[in-house]
Amino acid sequence: MSLFRQLLIAICLFLIVAFSGSFMVGLESSREQYVNQLRSHAQDAATALGLSLTPNIDDPAMVELMVSSIFDSGYFESIRVIDLRSGAVIVERTGPADAQAAQVPQWFVTLIGLASAGGDAIVSSGWTQAARVEVVSHPMFAIARLWNSALGSLGWLLLCGVASALLGAVLLRRQLRPLDYMVEQSHAIARREFLSLPELPRTPELRRVVQAMNQMVEKLKALFQEQAQRSERLRDEAYLDSLTGLGNRRYFDMQLQARLADEDSRSGHLLVVRINDLAGLNQRLGGQRTDRLLSAVAEQLTRLTGGGQLLARSRGGEFAVLAAGMMGEEAELLAARLDAALAQLAATGEVDRLPVAHIGLVPFSFGDAPQQVLSLADEALAKAESQADRQWARLEQGSGAGLGDDSHAWHRRLDQALQNREFVLHFQAVVACRAPQQVLHHKVLSRLPGERGESLPAGRFLPWLERFGWSARLDVLMLEEVLKQLAGHDQVLALNLSGALLRDAAALEQAFELLQRHRQFGPRLVLELEEDQLPEQAVLERLTQRLRSLGFSLSITHFGGRFSMIGNLARLGLAYLKVDGSFIRAIDAESDKRLFLEAMQRAAHSIDLPLIAERVETQGELEVLDAMGIQGVQGQLFGAPAAWR
Repeated sequence: MSLFRQLLIAICLFLIVAFSGSFMVGLESSREQYVNQLRSHAQDAATALGLSLTPNIDDPAMVELMVSSIFDSGYFESIRVIDLRSGAVIVERTGPADAQAAQVPQWFVTLIGLASAGGDAIVSSGWTQAARVEVVSHPMFAIARLWNSALGSLGWLLLCGVASALLGAVLLRRQLRPLDYMVEQSHAIARREFLSLPELPRTPELRRVVQAMNQMVEKLKALFQEQAQRSERLRDEAYLDSLTGLGNRRYFDMQLQARLADEDSRSGHLLVVRINDLAGLNQRLGGQRTDRLLSAVAEQLTRLTGGGQLLARSRGGEFAVLAAGMMGEEAELLAARLDAALAQLAATGEVDRLPVAHIGLVPFSFGDAPQQVLSLADEALAKAESQADRQWARLEQGSGAGLGDDSHAWHRRLDQALQNREFVLHFQAVVACRAPQQVLHHKVLSRLPGERGESLPAGRFLPWLERFGWSARLDVLMLEEVLKQLAGHDQVLALNLSGALLRDAAALEQAFELLQRHRQFGPRLVLELEEDQLPEQAVLERLTQRLRSLGFSLSITHFGGRFSMIGNLARLGLAYLKVDGSFIRAIDAESDKRLFLEAMQRAAHSIDLPLIAERVETQGELEVLDAMGIQGVQGQLFGAPAAWR
């Protein structure tokens, strides 16, 4: 039983005892008062009747008339006039109690025990005593009044008791509110959130308890922040270029391999920017000015791409932009804008000759070999260096040729697929690392039937959906299909949503209406957002709170590129965190990845946030992840995506 209920019951018991005692004392006092009134009433009636009968004692008719008159006008049980000489009864009147007395319960009559009270008086005839008048007051009339008085007192006391109990409950609830907040603090810690009570209670005992709880929460929060900062430093040392702040060659190679190995990754274009004659610039202008030039080029790349693409400094004077989802025309426009922005650097004195750099563009998609894509990029750079009219060149050979499909054909095909709900659900099991036979949940993937009966992976049609602005339509369609799927089994599913859905207010409300109507599936559906699709922190917190109110949870996938945000994860209450497959690939052979993942695991473990590794493909990778304590794994090692069995 809760402390609030115990204290409330104690207050109620105290009120019952106090009011019961007050009621009984008042009832006994009223009883004594009515006993005295009955006795006085009988005596007064006897005295008055005796005086009235003195002149008429010898007239029997007058005596009977006067006795009847007194009896009918008062509450009497009996009135008798007795002849003192003979002892005979001259007149006697008796009668039942008034009908009002019948409304008094017998148990109350027995409880009160109010007896009849009598009085007498002598009637004289001259100097002699002629008769005696005996009057007995009826107690039932007093009991009836006592009963009504008791009911009134009891009602008033009950009203006061209920009001006092309610007021006590309100005040008690207010005083114990810090305890409720402490319970919420503990629940928040379980959800990987850290809450502190800003206003301390005035009660000294509760104040000390709340202060101790706040100190513990702040300590846990500081510990998590420390782990997060340490992990971020390790990541920066391993995967960031110290001069420009962009990714280094190691990080670029990891991401390129991951994009080409994942059939659900969006295809796109690789832009390679090579500074013209970097060695000569270094000799002519000096190392400091050359470093400023490299930093300026990195700033231009970040500004023009909006920070939404993977940027890296692959070698000394060479930069790479891995633009997933970018079509050929968009890539050419970006190259032209970048060429114009770099040409303006000559006006600032950062370079002493033009052109500043050359740009090569090549397409990439799932199944391409990394070395093939890089070789094609070198050919594009060589072509750009040989041109006189512009400093960039785009090649369509090899795997990139498939991206030149007709835009109108894609528009017609995707619009038809969305209207006719032709997208097919595929599922890939996510299993426990230590017990691969135990399925944690199934990842939901979308497939589009091709013209020849094949299934097109998401990486083929997602860039076109983004170009046409239909990503939110696909998200709502997939959510509807997944909710239908959940009705047929008891497994847990995970569905990925795009950032476009969060930016489309109408589609987002439609998605929330679907979730509201299917709240019973909340424990069995986890919604996922990719790391590069995340909104700003405030919007993300409101999203998780709204999902939590409906019973659903949120998670982040492909995590690792924006590791600086891990310090904010404590306020989100995520279901889990999926580590990007680029940090998992060949982790059994690359120690730097193990160090980074161990640091990430320690940070996540400090807030009890489960980690799931993506794209696990070898037994060696699984063994390393198991030794690290990673909770779940997903990848080809445990089965390719397939239709529901």
